[in-house]
Amino acid sequence: MYLLIKRFLDLAFALLTMGLLTPFFVLIMAMLRLSAEGEVFYRQRRIGYSQKPFLIWKFATMLKDSPNLGTGTLTLRNDPRVTTVGHYLRMSKLNELPQIINVLTGEMSLVGPRPQVEKDFMAYSAPVREVISKVKPGITGIGSIIFRDEEKLISETQLPPREFYNNHIAPYKGALEVWYQTHQSFYTDFLLLLLTAWAIFRPHSLLPYRVFKNLPPRPTFMAGG
Repeated sequence: MYLLIKRFLDLAFALLTMGLLTPFFVLIMAMLRLSAEGEVFYRQRRIGYSQKPFLIWKFATMLKDSPNLGTGTLTLRNDPRVTTVGHYLRMSKLNELPQIINVLTGEMSLVGPRPQVEKDFMAYSAPVREVISKVKPGITGIGSIIFRDEEKLISETQLPPREFYNNHIAPYKGALEVWYQTHQSFYTDFLLLLLTAWAIFRPHSLLPYRVFKNLPPRPTFMAGG
């Protein structure tokens, strides 16, 4: 029953959002078409429910060949591959809005584990991959909120970016997504939506840890955040 009602709410929200934000979508699309490489949308292969791949929708914020340049699928603070318009879209998370299409097609939910590219998904341990793939991926979720400023963490580490992600970020992010899988409810989803809005303006806030007191302990590499 929970999943059925959640699907209904996802559809209702997606349709309402599409209706209300269509003029805003058109404005962003026009800005992207007239800037940088003229790309409007970016579709990328992600791992979804039951570990099945799907194509995620985003507004284009980086150069077309970005996955084959620099740090690949990892993005750094002030990454030169990010376009000027894309910088502002990424800061505000507006680049994620087209994923409403994925919600309408049933590939994603409004709230859930953040879908990863295969290389990042495989950085999770096998037990973690099995657990979180039992839930539809989400536009937002606890992992997205806690790692709102992941680019800053990767940029400031003294370790190679991929090593830092695989050995430090991925284990904790995986623990957060497992936490969601075992604590999901309408109440949890509602609080996560509110925290998502809060995190846009306060990316380093510890409010999630005060709201959800049973979250996995904050790791030492985030202590200065």
